[in-house]
Amino acid sequence: MSMLKNITAGNPRVLLKPVLYTTLANVAGLIPFALLVGAARLIFEPFIHPGASLQSAGLWWISGGLLMSLILLYLCEVPAYRSQYRGAYDASVTGRSRLAEHLRKLSLGFLNKRDPGNLANMMMGDITMVEHGISHLVPQMIGAVTMPLLALIGLSFLDWRMTLALFAAFPVAILLVLLTSRIQRRLGANHMRAKINAANRLQEYLNGIRVIKAYQLTGERFVRLELAFKELMRHSIRIEGLLGPIVLAAIAFIRSGLTWMVMIGVYLLLAGQLDVIAFVSFLIVGTRIYDPLTTALVNFAEFRYHEQAGERIVQLLNEPVMPGDQMPSQRHDIELRHVSFRYGEQPVLEDVSMSMPFRSFTALVGPSGSGKSTVLRMIARFYDPNQGSVLLGGDDMRQMDPEALLRKVSMVFQDVYLFQDTIGNNIRFGKSDATQAEIEAAARQACCHDFISKLPNGYDTWVGEGGSTLSGGEKQRISIARAILKDSPIVLLDEATSSLDPENEKDIQQAIDRLVQGRTVIAIAHRLKTVRNADRIVVLDKGRVVEQGRHDELLDDNGLYARLWKRQHEGRES
Repeated sequence: MSMLKNITAGNPRVLLKPVLYTTLANVAGLIPFALLVGAARLIFEPFIHPGASLQSAGLWWISGGLLMSLILLYLCEVPAYRSQYRGAYDASVTGRSRLAEHLRKLSLGFLNKRDPGNLANMMMGDITMVEHGISHLVPQMIGAVTMPLLALIGLSFLDWRMTLALFAAFPVAILLVLLTSRIQRRLGANHMRAKINAANRLQEYLNGIRVIKAYQLTGERFVRLELAFKELMRHSIRIEGLLGPIVLAAIAFIRSGLTWMVMIGVYLLLAGQLDVIAFVSFLIVGTRIYDPLTTALVNFAEFRYHEQAGERIVQLLNEPVMPGDQMPSQRHDIELRHVSFRYGEQPVLEDVSMSMPFRSFTALVGPSGSGKSTVLRMIARFYDPNQGSVLLGGDDMRQMDPEALLRKVSMVFQDVYLFQDTIGNNIRFGKSDATQAEIEAAARQACCHDFISKLPNGYDTWVGEGGSTLSGGEKQRISIARAILKDSPIVLLDEATSSLDPENEKDIQQAIDRLVQGRTVIAIAHRLKTVRNADRIVVLDKGRVVEQGRHDELLDDNGLYARLWKRQHEGRES
């Protein structure tokens, strides 16, 4: 049952209709053989008993039965075919959507541990293998076993000795496959790792193509990609070279049953213990009984490999999502209380405490790597703290529904990502049911309506993946428009102006000033002049809060903030 659960990515019910209809089609496929046995009996009867006459009427009835069996077979095959492929494609669509939705609900801490290429390969490659398993492997494999099983039962009534000879080698073949199952699984796991590694290296190659071209790491000189492809080639050859002989040996054992049946049949026939009609019947059925068994064996070897892909999906779907079902408080003051956090074994925050009253402006400053971005991600609940708690309105965020919590938060990041869609739709991500008038109003407040209007298709202009067809300042303003449209009571700003030229910085600062009015604002600041009027400035260093206060107070304390301010002030003067 666990194998069926894996091959269907945790939803074995999708196999019910394909297996049922395929089994019915295989049963219908046995009818012509049964009729042929009856025809052989009628044809040979006059030769065995010279006084008997050929029953031509019976042969005509059998001929009519053969015609009807073809129609019945067609009527069974059509729904079998449709259910197999429709079920498989439906499973792949729902499986990918389910996987994407589950990934969205996992913490960033978990996702950061996984290579993006690994997840992309799981989403596309592994789900495709599950789709193939549902459409091609499991129904045909079960159906292929059904026909010999029914033949075994029917033939045993005709002569149990011949039946035993026909299937004598079958247990040996099954035992061979089962005994080598661990080898098959290990080879499959190694091949899958090599395939994932190659996909990761290819994604790395494409993402870093500008650096690769700049440093002439193209073609065969890009060693990491080349080595990954060669490793995949070696494992592909190994899995085919080792599994092929095992499957062929099992098939040879199964087909040897025909030889045993003929030998036993001739012996019994000469001894007068078996009539010619029974012998011919076994020959008719026996020559056809091994084709579905061969198909089942080949499919089983492939099934075990595909099952490992489904197992990876099931393991990911079993990863616990971020807990919480409580609705967030209507109060929007935020507090970090003795928060500690680690990325793996690396400590990032140590015993951090700070409070951000409702409708206040709190700035987070400090050297690179001091933990500023992690604090912001804690407030958005991208991560949960290892120790301590993050409170919203006095309630622990870990008790809150993450989806409901994020509806209260708007974020503007330093590195803006825009989707490959129209500019209007990228702004509409802030409010999915926004009207065109609302989108344009948000764009005007974000100082981006003018440049959007000058584009060939205005708000219907498509942007490249990640916003590659727009400048950094244009992307930043669209991001702010998106946040304005969302109209959330909490705004998080992650160094939104740190890498912009003075002209863009002026426009974006005006847009940010409109965005933060009347809201709880937490901003990471690289340029200290942009936060000198903040209600509270929190200075972090090496994951700890070392200073808190207003701008003038911190300058008077002559601590880390004063040194950073002095360094930036001197840098501007020089």
